[in-house]
Amino acid sequence: MIDGKSGVTGAGAQGRKAEPMYLFTEANENVQAYGMATHRHTPEIEQELSALAGRPVVVAFTPHLVPLNRGLFTTASVPLTRPATTAELIALYREFYAGEPFVRVLDEGQRPTTRSVVGSNFCDVTVVADPRTKRAVCVSALDNLGKGGSANGIQSLNIMMGWDERTGLEAPPVYP
Repeated sequence: MIDGKSGVTGAGAQGRKAEPMYLFTEANENVQAYGMATHRHTPEIEQELSALAGRPVVVAFTPHLVPLNRGLFTTASVPLTRPATTAELIALYREFYAGEPFVRVLDEGQRPTTRSVVGSNFCDVTVVADPRTKRAVCVSALDNLGKGGSANGIQSLNIMMGWDERTGLEAPPVYP
């Protein structure tokens, strides 16, 4: 199960005709699901998870529009194949994301927030073991106008040109 929360600049048209995106005033004091069981990014999520797993992976993905101007916040609940502690899962995250300069694996007890990534190319992630349900709860936050959009393009260009992928992308995030 993947639950995604998107600010108005990331939610796009959400299936609406002739309107490019929601205005903040439409989202203010409101939360709503969209693209339920039909979201256009579900196939690519499944494609990438299947490639990592080495077998077909099917996910249930439900995005929600939340009253933020920018930001994507995701919670994924994943069944564990064996018992694990939060410390062990975080160690796996650190190993997997080693060498990824814009992914910050947070320490045990820390939680990603959209505010901490605004204006940056960072994606903050963490994971918590839930022994009661035998699941890992995986959480991430990014700025869809940075990591999810423009900065992603710059990072891809840097890699394509053989430049350091961090070139032009290490300015401090905007806060607040």
